[in-house]
Amino acid sequence: MGRWAWMGKRVVRQVWFRAALISLFGVALAVIAALVGPLLPGDVHGNLGQDAVGTILQIMASSMLAVTTFSLTAMVSAYGSATQLATPRATQLLIGDPTSQNALSTFLGAFVFSVVGIIGLQSSLYGDSGRVVLFSGTVLVVAVVVVTLLRWIGHITGFGRMGDVIDRVEEAASAAMAAFAADPRLGGRPATAVPTGAAPVFATRTGYVTHVDVASLGRIAERNGLVVHVAALPGTLVHPTRPLLHVEGALADHGDALAAAFAIERHRRFDQDPRLGLIALSEIASRALAPATNDPGTAIEVLNALLRVLLHLPPDEPDGEELAERPPIHVPRPTLDDMLTDAFRPLIREGIAEIEVTIRLAKTLAALGAARPYAAPSVARVAARLDRAARAAIPDAADLADYEAARTDGHWR
Repeated sequence: MGRWAWMGKRVVRQVWFRAALISLFGVALAVIAALVGPLLPGDVHGNLGQDAVGTILQIMASSMLAVTTFSLTAMVSAYGSATQLATPRATQLLIGDPTSQNALSTFLGAFVFSVVGIIGLQSSLYGDSGRVVLFSGTVLVVAVVVVTLLRWIGHITGFGRMGDVIDRVEEAASAAMAAFAADPRLGGRPATAVPTGAAPVFATRTGYVTHVDVASLGRIAERNGLVVHVAALPGTLVHPTRPLLHVEGALADHGDALAAAFAIERHRRFDQDPRLGLIALSEIASRALAPATNDPGTAIEVLNALLRVLLHLPPDEPDGEELAERPPIHVPRPTLDDMLTDAFRPLIREGIAEIEVTIRLAKTLAALGAARPYAAPSVARVAARLDRAARAAIPDAADLADYEAARTDGHWR
């Protein structure tokens, strides 16, 4: 995905974008009523006094302001609940929820429409036909508000709850993992050894890489006869002494343009970072297993989600041959060891005291190793770590026997 397409996708997800768009629609609807009214035939009017339409708009304006305030309060409360009970990394997913954004934007747009309509009535901008058009628009807005309110009532009952947060993080992690599986190199070529004479290009600020525009790097490289070795993948913390990339060829004054292909922000994002989804899920399970919470059921749900996410990896080892048709941009990729460590290390550390979680961990690893044979060596390393911790922490012989059986059984109970 190019930088501009990525930025456009980010903007569309923002709360203010939909709110501004629907508010502009409300203003346009109120203005169109004043403009279209005089153009209608003279017999198109009804017994709609200015006070009748004005009363409806007054009621809508006052009620929509209250509903908008309530909805915003409910959304902020859900963000805080997710941060405390699950993981702060999930907050960005809740903020980008389209249903809550549509609800808040619709209520705000209806309020703006009502205020503009009231101003127009008080200014005598609407004739008899104009009031008919305004009344028709008001009925339409009321219908949209009612439908949106019904959807919002059903949505808010589960919004920000633990199950909802786990589902959202799993969906984001699955999308990132599927994109990674489809193109582990982000459109570039497999990584190769960086030559000794390659010139490094450093970041000018400190933060996480959230997007790498490989297509932009490719255009610069091909135009100037360069070979680029990416050193910082999305999710990497960079600073002015850590290189973003290394360049073979005459770097000249292209360093700034190459560095501009890397988006650097304060916080990690899910889009190009498959490891962040695994980390967020493991954080939810780790917090659920804390002594103050003691919720092994949530940890087991997270393990199920982790397995579904990791099964988005292809059945076979991705082709490692260099693709000559791609630009000369060599991109490394996260290793399976890194991803499995992100997913399971906190669970092994926190969940070993809960035999149910330990058994499900063993079953999850067995199922993953059976479904993705090329991942078996990495899975075996994680399983060995789990085995050492389990044997040291499980005192009951029956529990230990159940664990032994789970190690070689990838089927669910």
